[in-house]
Order: sequence, then structure tokens, then C-alpha cells
Amino acid sequence: MPSIAMLTPIECYMKRRILVVLMAVVAIGVSAQNVSVNKARFKQGDDLSWAKPEMDDASWSEIDITKRWDDQGFPQNTRSYGWYRIHVNIPKSVFQGADQRNALILHMPKADDVDECFLNGKLIGSTGRMPTNAAGYFPASNMVRNYVVDVKKDGLRLDADNVIAVRVYNRGGSGGLYNNPLTITCPKAGDGLSMSLTDTNVGQYHYDIEVNNAYLESTNGTLDVTITDRETGAKVKSLTKKLTLKRNKPVRVTVPYSMDKICQLTTTYTDAKTGKVLSESRQLKYVLTPAAPATPRFNGAPVWGVRPGSPVIYRFPVSGEKPMKFTCNDLPEGLQLSEDGVLNGKIDKPAILSFTVTAENAKGKASQKFTLKVGVDMIGQTPPMGWNSWNCWGLTVTQEKVMASTKALIDKGLVDYGYSYINIDDGWEAPERNPDGTLDANEKFPSMKGLVDWLHERGLKFGIYSAPGATTCGGYLGSLGYEKEDAEVWNKWGVDYLKYDWCSYENVRREENDWGFASCVRPYLLMQKFLRQQPRDIFYSLGPLGGTQVYLWGLYCDGNSWRTAQDINDTWHSIYDVGFRQQLGKSQYSSIGHWNDPDMLVVGKVGYGLGENTDGLRETRLTPDEQYTHITLWTLVASNMLIGCDIAQMDDFTLSLLCNNEVNAIDQDILGKQADRVLKEGGIEVWSRPLADGSIAVGIFNTGETDQKVDMKALIPTDKPAKTIRDLWRQKNLSESELNCTIPLHGCRYLKVVMSTCGKSKCDTLK
Repeated sequence: MPSIAMLTPIECYMKRRILVVLMAVVAIGVSAQNVSVNKARFKQGDDLSWAKPEMDDASWSEIDITKRWDDQGFPQNTRSYGWYRIHVNIPKSVFQGADQRNALILHMPKADDVDECFLNGKLIGSTGRMPTNAAGYFPASNMVRNYVVDVKKDGLRLDADNVIAVRVYNRGGSGGLYNNPLTITCPKAGDGLSMSLTDTNVGQYHYDIEVNNAYLESTNGTLDVTITDRETGAKVKSLTKKLTLKRNKPVRVTVPYSMDKICQLTTTYTDAKTGKVLSESRQLKYVLTPAAPATPRFNGAPVWGVRPGSPVIYRFPVSGEKPMKFTCNDLPEGLQLSEDGVLNGKIDKPAILSFTVTAENAKGKASQKFTLKVGVDMIGQTPPMGWNSWNCWGLTVTQEKVMASTKALIDKGLVDYGYSYINIDDGWEAPERNPDGTLDANEKFPSMKGLVDWLHERGLKFGIYSAPGATTCGGYLGSLGYEKEDAEVWNKWGVDYLKYDWCSYENVRREENDWGFASCVRPYLLMQKFLRQQPRDIFYSLGPLGGTQVYLWGLYCDGNSWRTAQDINDTWHSIYDVGFRQQLGKSQYSSIGHWNDPDMLVVGKVGYGLGENTDGLRETRLTPDEQYTHITLWTLVASNMLIGCDIAQMDDFTLSLLCNNEVNAIDQDILGKQADRVLKEGGIEVWSRPLADGSIAVGIFNTGETDQKVDMKALIPTDKPAKTIRDLWRQKNLSESELNCTIPLHGCRYLKVVMSTCGKSKCDTLK
């Protein structure tokens, strides 16, 4: 047999091609419904012609697709592409014993960060978004990738060579395919049946139930739907429908519901042909917060703090019928109050200034005695409330999206409850600095100064994001070496809040081989120095990493808040870990102006720029009970209350979670004492904090996996008898008979307890 070197170019190409196919076949395990491959040809770079099946890849390197490319000796390049060409012969025997032959599923390896998958030159799937995508880049490095191939339409070749070409983009660090081999399976008949439930708030609240048949010819079955009152067990609604399912033509059934009861939706589809049963159950959203009165009501803390000489920007949060007029007869010199309730001005010397503000509309009026504290350490008298772009838009944030959420913040009345910060997270930075070292915004933000001025005119404050390393977590420009220039630019724009993440500063520690405590503190101290030199207040929020617990040293960097856990996501596991586990025992590190921060809120529509719909958003995966627990715990631990969803698409349920003035008052309590856990018995946890008026706030949580009956009175952590026990979500005082209740799994009860005062003759106690 001649060597490859003795062959003609055409013979050489064919010989190598045969070897590549044989290499893939050796790695294939063939059974009735299973083909597996773990080797490919690989080349770094980017050329879309590399997806074509006839392209000669004989000179490409061999690579293991279960390991990242840098783990196999290929360069770890930032913002780089790599292509994999997997040659695989798919035998007809893959359908042996199969009850359908129209589809195969490619179970792909994971990709770091983004991939596009081509079958014989045709794009069949992608996960994440490439930088060239019109919607903007978004990473998806730890996601499962399963691509369905139509045997007839997608150009699949049976008993012949197929080329599965995978284009991978790596933003930074490790890159490429990893974790598992490519596995090709033939789905069973029942695998083509699926059911999805979508909670919809367009018009009347309803669930859309869709049953789909992806692989079979037409089939039929029965859909049964029941709505049950979770508190009484009574059946609220039921229906039964016969369905005929044609291939890839889902049938939708709409089920309206009301949010005035705590109910459960159960749906079951039984297929007549296969006998397969699909069953789903969902908690329906329910509103506990009473409607706000039409008369004016002040909903914010009666205090605000600024440094001497810094501009005052404060919008009084007052709900009630609009229009509304604000007045003040004893306003201190140097301050101005607009008729729509925006306080502006500047006080040059330290002072404690108290004055009374009155709000009046057609239904009545209300007043609040307000105190402005002016001093060098007065920033952040209560935890900040507002919105951050990350949990909904991720790196796809734009000025247009920020303005849309701001308008919704005003129009939906969230500003009337104290939400006043509008914070842009990562993704705003220009790709390069100006010649003088200053940093600009990228093309997504045509006028950062104009945006900030627009916010300030409405009494709102503006936040921005950066990192002490050379790059941010999203791969944009960080502040390393330009801390002074960046602080000065932010002052020029009018920035009121800085989120300073850790990210690539780890590379500095590695280069300097400095892993000590001081190496974590140093970059934050440096930025603090330049922030405090600016003639305006910039709330300083410290990121979560750094190799040490930020809460131990954040105070010494003059941090106004610091992350106490890893990034949150919208799952119960994350809420429990970030909220319950990682906030435990940290109350001692929280104080007025220096707050523990367990991360942003994950209620409403989120998605990080990569949701299920075309706008990159999806409903939070938390159940309604879990969302009540989320807000309850966050207000108890005096957290930054930063909304993470798209406010423009916020529904009435989410508004009721965020606009309960009695719940928010716990977070904003001016005593500034964070809650801690006082009791854990099985799945029940009790968290409590003292309040400025002498009462206590108590959260009783069911973190277990079954409903729990409790005597709430016995769980209140005080030896004194209770005068009143108030349900904060329902805003009602509870009677003795209402204190025995059932708390559903992952649900809670939120109480404010006023202790009795005992005189010589009697105690004023709960009746």
C-alpha cells in the first residue's frame, strides 16, 4: 500500500477523507437508536465557507470535542473563533425498531461561549448569540444543546458521510466544545408529544396550554384541566377537551383565572394512540397587596443623606391619584421643591435639616416630616431602590431599552414607592479609549450625558458599571490604570451609583503572584479615592469576587454596599443559597450607609438578553410562593432593592410584589438593623429584625419540600406578649384564630409585631 506522500493530490485528499471518516466511525457506537462521536477536525479562525461539506479539512488538526481547545494545546485567544468539522456516517440501522423515521436529535457538546451548528452546510441550530447577531452578543457557555434534524428536509445522508460543522465564538478565557461527545438518537413516537404552559397577562389573566406533536403523523387525545383553591381544596374550574394533533401544528387551549384566590392549575393530556400521559401543574399568581388609596400617601423613608457640596436629587415617593401638587412652607435655604415633588439644590456645610412636605390632589392631602442629613458619611441612609439592566437585557442593553424601562417605572407608579435608581450594567463601554485615556459609551448609547440629564430632570438617579481589571465580566473595557479618568468622566456625566465588579482583576493578582488580603482591597480603595474626590455623591457598590469575603473589608473601602454571594438566578436553589444560606450570620456587617447586598431581584420577565422569546425575555422560573419569599427575605435583610426585569412588560402581580408600602418600609426602616435567622426547625426558618418604632419584623419561611402547619404566635421571637400581629402582605391585623395556618412549600408569612406595654393593673395584649 503506497504512503500518502506517494499519492497524487486528488488521491491524497481522498485518502485523508477516508481516514477522517474511518476515525469517526471507530468512535461511533451503533445501536438501534444511538450514534456517538468524540473526535473532529479543528481550526481556529473564522470563514463561513468552512461549513460546506465539500471543503477540504484534511490539513486541519484532530481534536477531542469533550475538552476545551485550550486544554489541548490550542491558544486561549480573547474574542476568537474556532471551527469543528465532525465527519459521521449515520447508518440506516439507526432507525432499527423505531416507530417513526422523520427526525433525529443531535445531542451536542456544550460550547464556551456561543455556537452555530451546520449539517452538510445548512444551519440547523445555535445557542447564544454571535457578536455579528443583530440583537447583540450573548454568551451561553453552560447550556445543553440539542438540535432536531428533519431527515427529509435538512439534507441528512444515510449510510454516507455527513459533515456536522460547529462554529464556536469565545469571548475570553477557555473556549471551544467540551463536556460530552456528539450523540445522535432517534426519538420514540411518544417523544414527539409535548405540552407547554404559558402564563399570559395580555388582557385577562390566563394560561395558554399548548399540546404539540413534533414527530408523528396526526394523533388524538384528551386534555383535562382543573383549577383548585389551595387554601380550601375546592374546585374552582374544570374543563375537558378532545384534541387532534397534526404534526408540528400545536393546539392551544386558553384558561382564564383570577388573582383574588390562591389557586393551583393542573393539566393532563392522555394520548389515545400511544397511551402517553403528559401532566403539568402550576401555581397561579395571586395578589395579597391591597390597592393603594386615591388620596396621597408617602411611601418612602423620611430621611435622605448627601455630602456637603454635592447636588441633591430626590423624588418624594407618593402614591395617589394624579395630578398631585407638592409644597413646603419651611424649606431650608439652598433647596428647591418642584410642584411635582422633586427636591434639588446643594448644602455646602454639614447639617441636619428637617422640614415638612405636603402632597395634595383632588381626593385629599398628606404630609411627611422629612430630614436631610448633610455630612461626609451620610450617603445611603437606607438601601437603594431602583432598577438594573442585567437580569433582563444582559449585554444587549441599549439606551432605548433603558429609557423604556424608566418611562414604565414612572407610568406604572414604581417611582411612587421609592424606586429611583436607573442602573446600566455591563455592555455600555466603547471598544477603545479616546487618545486622552477617557472612556466613552458605545454605539448603543448615543448620548450618555443626555440620558443622565433626562433622568435627573425627573428626579431619578443614574448608575453605571465597571471593573478594576482591564476588562469587565462581559469582556468590555475595565478601569485598570484609568481609575481617575473614569471617575472624572462619570462625574461629568452625572453618575450617582457605581457597581464595581471584580472579573479580570484576578489576572493582576496572578501576574503579581499576590494572593493576600490586601490584593483584594487595593483596587477598591483606589477607585474609592477618586470617587470621593468628585463634587457629587456616587453610591459605591462593590462586586462579589476577590478571593475573600467582601463584607469583611467593604466598610474600610467606604463601600456603600457589597455583594455577599455569587450571582443570583431565578431558581429556588439560587434563592435559598444566595438568600438563606449566604446571608446567615452577616447582620453584624451591615449598618446605615454600608449594606449587605445579596444581588438583584429576579421577579417579572427576565432572561439576561437570551430568553425564550424574540425580545430575549421569559417569565421568572420562581413560583408565586417563591417570589413572595424572595421579596420578604430581601426586605428583611435590608438589601438593595434593584428590580431586574423589564418594567415595560411588568404585570399586576409583579407590581403588587414591589409596591406594598408596608413591606418596603421594612427594607427602608431608618434603624438600619438587618435581620438574621432566630429559629430553624426542620423546614421552617424564622428571620427577624428590630424596627425604629420599637416593633419587630418577622418572616416565617417554609424552606422544606412539603406544606407545613404552624402556630405563628409560638414562633415570634419575643418574651413579651404581642399587642398586635400584622400581616404585612395583606396589610391587616391578625386575630388569635388566624395565627394557626399552613405555609406552603417555599412560601412564607410576613409579620410586624408590636409588643404590649404593661401597666400596674393590666397588659394591653392581643385579643
